[in-house]
Amino acid sequence: MSETQRANGRDVKELRAVEIQTGFSKYAEGSVLIKMGETHVLCNASVLDKVPPFLRGKEQGWVTAEYGMLPRSTHTRSDREAARGKQSGRTQEIQRLIGRSLRGVFDLSALGERTIQIDCDVLQADGGTRCASITGAWVAAALAVNRLLENDLITTNPIIDQVAAVSVGMIAGQALLDLDYVEDSGCDADVNIVMNGAMHFVEVQGTSEGRCFDRSELNTLLDYAQQGVGQLLLLQKQALANEGVHY
Repeated sequence: MSETQRANGRDVKELRAVEIQTGFSKYAEGSVLIKMGETHVLCNASVLDKVPPFLRGKEQGWVTAEYGMLPRSTHTRSDREAARGKQSGRTQEIQRLIGRSLRGVFDLSALGERTIQIDCDVLQADGGTRCASITGAWVAAALAVNRLLENDLITTNPIIDQVAAVSVGMIAGQALLDLDYVEDSGCDADVNIVMNGAMHFVEVQGTSEGRCFDRSELNTLLDYAQQGVGQLLLLQKQALANEGVHY
């Protein structure tokens, strides 16, 4: 695939248009609507004065996430998982990924015995929903933490670093950054990369879906992902700075 063959004219190493809108929901302690191209995810952070049973009395907090796709976030209507009575394996895997990614940049002891619950609801899906969720969830969590600091409920910021995520993939021997749905559904290799502000890997999820990829191709994908995550980290900081919060 040549660089000119992407449907929307993007360069192979170019992110989709990214917008991070803070304060989208009125009542949540932290709220972000993140748009990565045509993928739109609402991330709301709630501060709960409780922790899971396994943490009671241990003087530390918890950060967790729930993830869901609205019935018409895709081309056809899907049933609400609540109506089916159980979450799909995909949903459980993604929300655990979001929670792990956030906890990787938190000092839970500085949070006290409280939970930051992130709800990531996909309003519109066009590929990369888990990566957009992680990127937006961190901003929502940072806003919620800032509320705790402003109200003197905690004295130390428990967030020790940023975290963001992006997808990369191989199509016909060409590495691509930030796949949309058409690219993702037809790629030979699909890799989701989560990195912190120090550009260290938090999690790497990768699989070949049509053709096995070699070490050199993986290195290229990791390079593309690092470039994309670096841009997302800057956009996160800009979104928070617009709210008077600086990292």
